[in-house]
Amino acid sequence: MPTRYNLIAGQNLERLAALSDGIFAVAMTLLVLDLRVPARELIHSPAELRSALAGLAPQFVAYLMSFITLGIFWIGQQTQLNHLIRSSRGLSWLHLAFLFAVSVMPFSTHLLAEFISYRTALLAYWLNIFLLGATLYLTWNCALASGLVKDDISPEVTTAIKRRILIAQSLYALGAALSFISTYWSIGFIVLVQLNYAFAPRLPGRRQ
Repeated sequence: MPTRYNLIAGQNLERLAALSDGIFAVAMTLLVLDLRVPARELIHSPAELRSALAGLAPQFVAYLMSFITLGIFWIGQQTQLNHLIRSSRGLSWLHLAFLFAVSVMPFSTHLLAEFISYRTALLAYWLNIFLLGATLYLTWNCALASGLVKDDISPEVTTAIKRRILIAQSLYALGAALSFISTYWSIGFIVLVQLNYAFAPRLPGRRQ
């Protein structure tokens, strides 16, 4: 009996991880291209240079937010891949959808940097983060439903991965809602959420 192609396609985790690393690396590199050195012919004194650098503040803030965001989601994806036996065609396509959201991040970052006081730009940026979280959540549920996770994984780990995504997305949504008060309040809140997930110390015995 012939083997169905869909049953054997997209199973290699190493190739999926390599592609992910490459796309994340390119996206994180493209972010810095918005940080342009002030034009030399427009700067005639240290005061003018300081003023020009201060004008780049929105770009610096957007760059910091997005770099941390991509770092958080890269770790999240790698955590999932580390608990898998293999991939599948369907799971690989879901990860490609996740990587699509990764590749859009430089655009949404530039949009936010250029229109940092506009709610539309902030909501577009949040939508990018939502797509990252939603697709990452779907990849984990697909892996569980398809029996692609390692046998020794505990129920606590599977629950912790889901919980972390859901709580983070709820906090990001709250941050986006703050844009109806002020985009600056919204950005400040989102940065605090990111810093917590990226750098906050975990106490012994504390649930992750």
